[in-house]
Amino acid sequence: MTISEAELLDASILVVDDQQANVDLLRGMLVEAGYGNVSATTDPRAVSQLHRQNNYDLILLDLHMPGMDGFEVMEKLKEIEPGGYLPVLVLTAQPASKLRALRAGAKDFLSKPFDLLEIQTRIRNMLEVRLLYKRIEGDKRILEQVVLERTSELRESEARFRGLAELASDWYWEQDENGHFTKVSGPALEMLGLGDGTTAEFSAPPRWNLDERAALDEKLASRQPFLDLVYSRVKADGTEQVLQASGEPKFDACGRFIGYRGIGMDITARMSGARGNYTLTRAQLQRADGTMLSIDVRQHARGTETGWLFVEVASGPEKAG
Repeated sequence: MTISEAELLDASILVVDDQQANVDLLRGMLVEAGYGNVSATTDPRAVSQLHRQNNYDLILLDLHMPGMDGFEVMEKLKEIEPGGYLPVLVLTAQPASKLRALRAGAKDFLSKPFDLLEIQTRIRNMLEVRLLYKRIEGDKRILEQVVLERTSELRESEARFRGLAELASDWYWEQDENGHFTKVSGPALEMLGLGDGTTAEFSAPPRWNLDERAALDEKLASRQPFLDLVYSRVKADGTEQVLQASGEPKFDACGRFIGYRGIGMDITARMSGARGNYTLTRAQLQRADGTMLSIDVRQHARGTETGWLFVEVASGPEKAG
């Protein structure tokens, strides 16, 4: 990251000295060196307000001035940039004041009488540091704004997702990588059969359809997504409950498994007319030798991963053709 020559020469500079001759000398030197944005004042009390208005890239500040010395000026400037980079280069004819000035917040100093080559070098070095600092601060603010915007977008997206999930299902759930529930909306624990059941529930006849629950457990154990997986149980009161669940595994940016999220519904009412409802159809098939085989086709709808039809075929008494 570098600062261009044009940026350096366009930097804003303020010269502060109670001696007009020193102001004219420094200002003339800066203009001759190509700096195009140079201001000056002989009133130290005006510096704070001027910096608040113009946010100077560099302030050349005389330490010993009547009415308000350079140390008092720096204290006022700190109120404007309490945690920032104070762009002050102090001017002094007293070597003993240099260390105190640096401790007060000045970043460098120039000794009187001035050496023009030294002035140009120190000013250029300070401007490079100051402009780099301002660029970094600007980039930081942009990054913080982008992060805030992205965070807001993610929250809105999550809110939309949650809203749609709640409209489309009875339960929403999330698990961590150890299978512990981190977010639950509705009786998801009961739906998945992973919550705490009462003694009455567990003492009842087989609670879950073992084949169907095994299919769900296999999906969870192998970290596979599942869609509209149907499984059932017989509750403590002897009634059957049919549940449908969908879920997907979650992974972090490094591909590490971090849990599951999903939705579910109680579809008992929807299936009440289909589950346990048998229809019987009698039909005959003609064998190759001409004899007829009577068969009963018994259809029974039940939940499977591929559909809702289960067919039992029973042969009947044979008849001659």
